[in-house]
Parts: sequence; structure tokens; C-alpha cells
Amino acid sequence: MNVLEAKGLTKQFGAEVAVEDVSFRLEENTATALIGPNGAGKTTILSMLTGLLKQSEGTINQSGQGGIGFLPQYPQFFPWLTALEFVEMAAKISGVEAANVRQQSVRTLEFVGLGPAMKKKCGTFSGGMKQRLGLAQAIVHQPKLLLLDEPVSALDPTGRREILNLLKSLQQDTTILYSTHILNDAEEMTDQLLFLQQGKLVEQGSLKEVRDRYSEPRIQIRFETSQEALRFSALNAWQGTVDRTEVILPVTTQGPTMQMVLERLAAEGLAVSGVERKSATLEEIFLKVAGKE
Repeated sequence: MNVLEAKGLTKQFGAEVAVEDVSFRLEENTATALIGPNGAGKTTILSMLTGLLKQSEGTINQSGQGGIGFLPQYPQFFPWLTALEFVEMAAKISGVEAANVRQQSVRTLEFVGLGPAMKKKCGTFSGGMKQRLGLAQAIVHQPKLLLLDEPVSALDPTGRREILNLLKSLQQDTTILYSTHILNDAEEMTDQLLFLQQGKLVEQGSLKEVRDRYSEPRIQIRFETSQEALRFSALNAWQGTVDRTEVILPVTTQGPTMQMVLERLAAEGLAVSGVERKSATLEEIFLKVAGKE
């Protein structure tokens, strides 16, 4: 079931076209990554979906009930409020029934790991704690659609891991659309990819579909010495590349297969420290997609 469908989204600021003819669907209980460099139009799209900006052209249709939760890239807090007071305020604004505000706010703060700090003032929080607090205000009313603008870009690796784990646990009941330029994070929790370049959607599909289109499988062989790598390359007609102690062989319909490589290595008795089949990373895929424009 579609939770949201955007058709032909376009946004102009004067003569500048920030987003041009972008269309996509968000399926129920999935996570979609909106990927692109800074200035690609990610924040503009999220702002249109939340109603903070009015699109110049196009339509946005949200089906079902449950509302929207939104975490901006740079959430603002009132430093004199405690975390609990801040989330309670967000709960009231988001339509949580008065009788349930306190219980739901406490439960949400505990869920994001801020239970012990809920009575502390927001102004004393670290960057990671503020990001958790921002997530808490976005989900306290239990929205069916959650929009996140660069939710982990300002965090260190440990903080990113913690927030990503929280988001993955939300996917059972929530549809998530999040923008990011940290592609390793997108590989972990994404069902659909939307590649944005200069305001245009230049590629989209499931992680598997996109990988299949741009995977460029290859076999990486690591030798003990650079001399052995060069010897292997000279002995074989396969069109590979040599980088010090490594040989990279592209996998094509003409070969080689992993079995062929292993048999050749065994026959020639070369000292090998590892053999691995690899495909393009999401970062490599994005560079190829961006190059289409």
C-alpha cells in the first residue's frame, strides 16, 4: 500500500529551479533514502512533503491516517526547557490527547535512550543527545510517515550507529523517508533509493535493482608480494589491473568465474592471502549515476 505519492514535484525560487519534475512512491513500512550532494534539492523536497514549502507544480497525495513526523537537519530547541517539557510540548502541538501526553512523552524519551536525562535542560545536551531529542519530538505522536533531513550527518560513528538502530526498529510500524549523503548508512536500512542530482531524480529503485544495474562484479586477489601479483597477471590473458599486491579481474559473460580463478591459482602455486568477489559500493554507484547528467 502506498503511504505517499509525489507526482511531478517542481519548486522554483524566482528564476532558479531547485527541484524539477520529481515523482516517487513510498510503500507502507519501508525506508527510502533520498541521496544527493549538498544543494541537490533534498531539503526542498522534504519541506514540500511536510507543507513547509508550497510546490510550484506537481501533487502530493498521502493515504491513510497517522500524520507526519519531521526531523529537520538542524533542529531547534528551547534551552530552558527540560527534555520532557520539550517533548510534551511537541506532543500537544502534534495532537496527542491531553490525558496521554505525559505517558507518551516519557515512553518516547525512554525509547530514544533519554530516559535518565528527561529532567535535564535541553541546553545542557550534547549533539548526540539533541539528535535523539529531535527524533523523540518527531515520533511522540506515533506518525505513520517519518521524514528525516540528514538525521545522522552531524554525529560521530557511535552516535550514527545508535540512531540507525533506533530507526530500523521503527520500520515495523512506520514509513521512513530520509535524506543523506552518507552512503554507507543508506546501505544498511534502505528498501528504496532515490538519487537526486541538481534537483532532478536521475535514478531510483530498490537497493537490489540499483545494484544489479551498476554492480560491475569483480574478483579481487591479494598476493603475498607484488612480484607474485605481476607474475599471475602476466601468465593469464584475463583483462585485469594490478595494484601492488592486488589483482582485480572484472567478471564478464566470457569469464573468469571464481572457480576458474581458484583453479588457476592452485595450478600455479602462487602465495595468496585472500580471494574475494566484490561489486560496486553505493558510493561508486552514485558517482556513476551522477555522471549521467
